[in-house]
Amino acid sequence: MDNVKRYQKDLEKLTQYSFELEHRLESLNQEIIYHKEQDQLTEVLNKDTLLSLLKDEKNRLFMLLNIDNFSNINSAYGYDIGDLTLIEVAKSLNVVKPRGFKLYRYYADKFVLVGTEKKQVTEIETIAESILSFFNASDLSIDDEMPIPISFSIGISSAKGLSAILQAELALKEIRKSRRNFYYIYDQKLENLELQQESVYWINKIRESILEDEIVVHFQPILNNYTNKIEKYECLARIDDEGTFVSPFSFMYAASATKVLHLMTRSVIEQAFQKFENTEYEFSINITKDDLFINYLNDFLLKNCKKFNIKPAQVVIEILEDITSINEKDILDQLHLFRKNGFQIAIDDFGAEHSNFSRLLEFKPDYLKIDGAFIKNIKDDVNSRIITETITGLCKRSGIKVIAEYIHNKDVLNIIQEMEIDYSQGFYIGEPSIHLV
Repeated sequence: MDNVKRYQKDLEKLTQYSFELEHRLESLNQEIIYHKEQDQLTEVLNKDTLLSLLKDEKNRLFMLLNIDNFSNINSAYGYDIGDLTLIEVAKSLNVVKPRGFKLYRYYADKFVLVGTEKKQVTEIETIAESILSFFNASDLSIDDEMPIPISFSIGISSAKGLSAILQAELALKEIRKSRRNFYYIYDQKLENLELQQESVYWINKIRESILEDEIVVHFQPILNNYTNKIEKYECLARIDDEGTFVSPFSFMYAASATKVLHLMTRSVIEQAFQKFENTEYEFSINITKDDLFINYLNDFLLKNCKKFNIKPAQVVIEILEDITSINEKDILDQLHLFRKNGFQIAIDDFGAEHSNFSRLLEFKPDYLKIDGAFIKNIKDDVNSRIITETITGLCKRSGIKVIAEYIHNKDVLNIIQEMEIDYSQGFYIGEPSIHLV
């Protein structure tokens, strides 16, 4: 009898141990699966898990989010801060993501939100805009002391299986051709209709604005940090759209895609030359790749110099940094011809995308504008200050004048002047206006 009781107790212990062992094995298995599905840096779901999900060929809403200019964060702050930034971005996306969506890290600085519920276009737009607004509202805080501005370009698709990610990639590629901090929905019917409607509206609007003088040039003052006087202006195009001055950001894609952007540039040049007739101010005109590809600028500028009695040396042709990376002989020949005829050249947003110091020395512009992202946080961000000082030092040794953009308060202006940067531009100096200061 005692043997039977002992046997029963041993059996109960063995059963309990077996149950505990099974539970531990199950927990271990779940942990293995979790780590296999998880991105090791950000702790969100990884690319392999995403690709496995797409094999079932179910229709899903797919949002591919690419951090704008992330390479600049790595370059400016180092890869450790870059990794911390990705971790904080993932945490924020988990907060802002809509209910029913899962977050994946696709690779590098790309994340994916996947939803299963079918949504109307207006709902999709609302989701994308809320994500963009969330990150635009404030900078990302790294280690509770380093603010880093974050924005996204978002490609959106609604499709089955692997087609979803391919379409989202195409949508992302499309939006990044012309702008950042925005989204693009891949939908062939919607795409064709909306693009056609938008293009027709803005083509007509631009031409109507030129004919009716509704392209209104605004002038933003630029301060000489040594004399404390306004010596230059940047000329900025605006369209009067039913009483609201709209910047080119709203219609640049349509204008460029339909080859009418040069009409705006022509109008800006004529208005600017007329404005600065009989003055000694220098003024800059923003030039796009489209203007250079058409190859009309040199003759048009010289014609207006003669018409309005403007010295070529007063005119600064302001180009985006990426234009200096173009190797087409015709474009480089035009830039050299501008210099030969006495016009000055400025490179805008240096540090934003294609920063190449050796190419800068080869091209040697008259002015260089440091990207506002570095100036914006220069008071609290040591790395921004180091980068700005490095660029400034290189330019001084090369005889290139430096303009700091995004001067938004007195503290920033004081720092820029202490660093002996030549010029300052920003809302603290003066907002764009139809009047000169």
